[in-house]
Amino acid sequence: MSYRTLQEEIKVLEQGLPPQEGDGFIGGRLDPDEACLVLIPVPWEATVSFGEGTANAPDAMRLSSHQLDVETFHYIKPYRAGIAMLETDKSLLKLSNKARKKAVKVIEAFEKAESNKKALKFVNEASITLNTSVYEKSIEQIQKGKFVAVVGGDHSSPLGLIKALNDTQEESFGILHVDAHHDLRKAYEGFTYSHASIFYNAINECKKISNLVQFGIRDYSSEEANRLKAYGVKGACLYDSDMQQQLACGKSLEEVYTPYINQLPQNVYLSIDIDGLEPLNCPNTGTPVPGGLRYGELEHLIFMVVKSGRNIIGFDLCEVGDSDDGWDANVGSRVLYQLCGALLASQRKIDYK
Repeated sequence: MSYRTLQEEIKVLEQGLPPQEGDGFIGGRLDPDEACLVLIPVPWEATVSFGEGTANAPDAMRLSSHQLDVETFHYIKPYRAGIAMLETDKSLLKLSNKARKKAVKVIEAFEKAESNKKALKFVNEASITLNTSVYEKSIEQIQKGKFVAVVGGDHSSPLGLIKALNDTQEESFGILHVDAHHDLRKAYEGFTYSHASIFYNAINECKKISNLVQFGIRDYSSEEANRLKAYGVKGACLYDSDMQQQLACGKSLEEVYTPYINQLPQNVYLSIDIDGLEPLNCPNTGTPVPGGLRYGELEHLIFMVVKSGRNIIGFDLCEVGDSDDGWDANVGSRVLYQLCGALLASQRKIDYK
């Protein structure tokens, strides 16, 4: 890819010319060294426990974003700050495919109350390779003064970024997590770094995480519910049923969200699993669940974090499915651009209204 300078990028995007083959996110070709925000695509789905396809999501969203208009209601011209998406690491995709085949064997044995230690060892070691790769890519960009986000991939994808922020941030930070699931299981199905264990692992391995505030949860185990309770003031959850009940009783969205946003510290990391949305927005995600936030409810939640004056220090978007009609990537690319605008606005790199 031939890169553009930031001024060249702005000029091309504001002309509204059709994207060319090989263009990056939102049709851009910005040199990552000139970007304010760098997106790291992570083509990974080794431990998914139901539907597959999320490893293809980063490239699918990049392509879908080519028909996305770059103006937004809340955020004023996010592209002007400079957004660059790195090229997909094909070696990670190859490793993911190998690990996925091994993981299927582990799951099949698990369901028969048996074990496949050799295959399990391969998957767990592959996951460590993934975490190291994302960590090193994140550290490289952070040391260049960039803000960093991960585009997954399954929800195990961003642990390396969260650990990089843990190791480079001077202050502690909270996590705002939108999902249908708690993702607090310990080594789900035997996989140490399962997609269902991302926040169990993040909280155990990252001492600067001050608290975890979750939204949209509606499918979870007693293990996870008890673990969240055990976190005490470090954990909070607006369950989807509670949210819907409050809305049905006449409360506004802001009244429902505010007590939970108020529990977040000044620095916030956003982790968005697309299955936190209603399945009509993400029908091909790996583990769809009835209920969930509407697209506009998620957009407003993210904007409320910005309006509160908090700093978004990074984010991830995970579990977007790959579908023949492109709908999942269409929705995913728009959520991704909203997240980009929110981070840049919260960091005063662009204005918002």
